[in-house]
Amino acid sequence: MIRRHLSPSADRSFFLFGARGTGKTTFLRNWFSGKDVLWIDLLEPEQEDRYARRPQLLAEQLFALGPEDWVVIDEVQKLPKLLDVVHGAIERAKIKFALTGSSTRKLKRGSTNLLAGRAFVYQMFPLTVAELGGQFSLQNALEYGTLPGHLELSSSEDKAEFLRAYALTYLKEEVWAEQFIRNLDPFRAFLEVAAQCNGQIINYARISRDVGVDAKTVQSYFQILEDTLLAHILEPYHRSVRKRQTQSPRFYFFDSGVCRALSRTLNVPLNHGTYSYGRVFEHFVIIEIFWRCAYLKNDYRLSYLRTKDGAELDLVIERPGKDTVLLEIKSSTLVDENDLRHLRSFHRSIPNSLAICLSQETEQRVHGGGVKVVPWSEGLEEIGLSMRSA
Repeated sequence: MIRRHLSPSADRSFFLFGARGTGKTTFLRNWFSGKDVLWIDLLEPEQEDRYARRPQLLAEQLFALGPEDWVVIDEVQKLPKLLDVVHGAIERAKIKFALTGSSTRKLKRGSTNLLAGRAFVYQMFPLTVAELGGQFSLQNALEYGTLPGHLELSSSEDKAEFLRAYALTYLKEEVWAEQFIRNLDPFRAFLEVAAQCNGQIINYARISRDVGVDAKTVQSYFQILEDTLLAHILEPYHRSVRKRQTQSPRFYFFDSGVCRALSRTLNVPLNHGTYSYGRVFEHFVIIEIFWRCAYLKNDYRLSYLRTKDGAELDLVIERPGKDTVLLEIKSSTLVDENDLRHLRSFHRSIPNSLAICLSQETEQRVHGGGVKVVPWSEGLEEIGLSMRSA
C-alpha cells in the first residue's frame, strides 16, 4: 500500500478535495479502517437520489450517532444542500465529518463558504515522487503521469487506454452531468487546444479563434478546469500585486498523462533531448512543486517571470522569511552556458535571491554568477520541499 502525505486531523471535521482518480476514497477507507463510520457515497445513483429527495434523512441518521462518531460524505459537491445539515450537526452534536469533493464549483455557487472555517481543508493530488518511492520511474511519469489508477497496468497500451477513458469520464461526469456548460462540443475542442498550450502563457483571443467561441467563454472554460481541480494556474511575478494582475497567467494540467491524452499525443514517443521531452519534463517538475507546497502548507508563492523583451524564467518561489528562489528547469544531462543566461540576469536584478537550475545532471556544481546547477530531485529538497517527514 502506498503511504500518502496526508495526515488529517483526528479531532476536527475536514474537506478533502482532489480531482477524480487521485485516491481520496481509498485513502479515507484506509484512514478509517476498523472504525464504525457512516459512509455516504453520492457517486452511487441510489444514494444520491435518496438524499436529494430528502436531505433531512441525513439529520435523522445523525440522531443515532454519538459525539465521537465520524460521517464520510463522498463527492459532497453533488448535493451541496447537505452541508446545511452538516453545519448544524457540527455545531450542536459535535459529530465529525470527512467530506470529499472533486469540484469546488457548486460549493462556491451555493455560498457554503466551506462551513465558515468549521472544517479543515486538505487537498490530494496524483502520486508524488516520494509517495511512489521505489516504484517511481521518471520516464513512466512523463509519459503516463502518476494517477494511482494505472499503477497496476503493465503495458503501455493499457496505460494509454486508461488515460483516454479518464478524459472521457471527466467530460461526461464532471462537466456535462454537472451542467457546467450547455454545449459540450466547443468545450471538447477547447480541452485539446488547452492541452496543446499547456505550460504556455494563456492567450484567450487566440484560443477563442481556434475553438470558435468568444474570449469570455474561454476564460470560463479555464475556470471550470481550475474549479474541477484539473489545472494549476501560475500567475506572473511582480512585487506589486496590482501589476501581477495585469498579465495573463500560465496554465498547467494537473497530470502529464492526462495532458497527453487530451492533446492526443499518447502515441508520440517522448525521447530524451527532444523539444517535446523538455516541455513535459518542465511540466512534471512544476506540478510536483505545486503538490509539495500544498501538502507542506508552507505558504510559498509560485509565479513565472517574463520581460517585455522575451526573457523568461520558469518559476519564482517566494518563501516567507527566506531568499526568493529563481528556478530554471532543464531536462538536459549537461546544462550549457547559454541555458543559464536569463537566470544569471534575473539573479543580478532581484535582490536576496537564489538562482538554481534543476536538471538531469548527476552532480551539483556552481556556474558563473552564483548559479547552482542541481539534480532536480535534490534541488527540490534544497529549496525546502522535502517530503521525507511529511
